[in-house]
Amino acid sequence: MSEAMEAKEIRELTDAEAQAKLRDLRQELFNLRLQQRAGGRLERPSRMREVRRDIARVQTILRERELKPAPAAA
Repeated sequence: MSEAMEAKEIRELTDAEAQAKLRDLRQELFNLRLQQRAGGRLERPSRMREVRRDIARVQTILRERELKPAPAAA
């Protein structure tokens, strides 16, 4: 599993790549929650926190891109 992503790394991704990363992170969080509920113990419980924060980082950057004004047509 990867470590927490930095905002700089996420900003280097295209919109499509960032959306795919968001989808992957949500799936990973789902799997971690499933493991926690089924077995009660995770190997690294702190990973849930890292994934939640990574999701927030990706969502924030995608939202920044949405709000960024489009370049004026010449």
